[in-house]
Amino acid sequence: MERSLVLVKPDGVQRGLIGEVIIRLERRGLMLVAAKFLNVSQELAETHYAIHKGKPFYDTLIKYITSAPVMAMVWGGPNAVAAIRQTMGATRPTEAAPGSVRHDFALEIGRNLTHASDTVENSEKEVALWFTPSELINWKRETDRWIFEQN
Repeated sequence: MERSLVLVKPDGVQRGLIGEVIIRLERRGLMLVAAKFLNVSQELAETHYAIHKGKPFYDTLIKYITSAPVMAMVWGGPNAVAAIRQTMGATRPTEAAPGSVRHDFALEIGRNLTHASDTVENSEKEVALWFTPSELINWKRETDRWIFEQN
């Protein structure tokens, strides 16, 4: 089962959209594997966004992600990374497809509500950064045979 990190960032938390994100991912057929509500430390933020270090928006990004609580989750399923990114929508909300989270609830890139891993390789790194192996729950849904072609 492919897994992906999903963060409901501070703007999504403050606007009460955690449930909306969860509902959309569950309705899509994805499985919640792990979840925790936390304040992001400076160290975690800098590690997570290390790829952007040196860019003009880096300091603002770190300040923002550490400014209020975040809902961190791991979701799984076939092609989970692509399915989640499609559900969240393009990084720029004004370019996001109608019906996606960002299209429906966001206007600016700096307040685009969520983070979702962009590749399977990055997903593996991000999940390991945000969650310990013991926090990832392997479980079976009875409805999986009605969602996935093969179980």
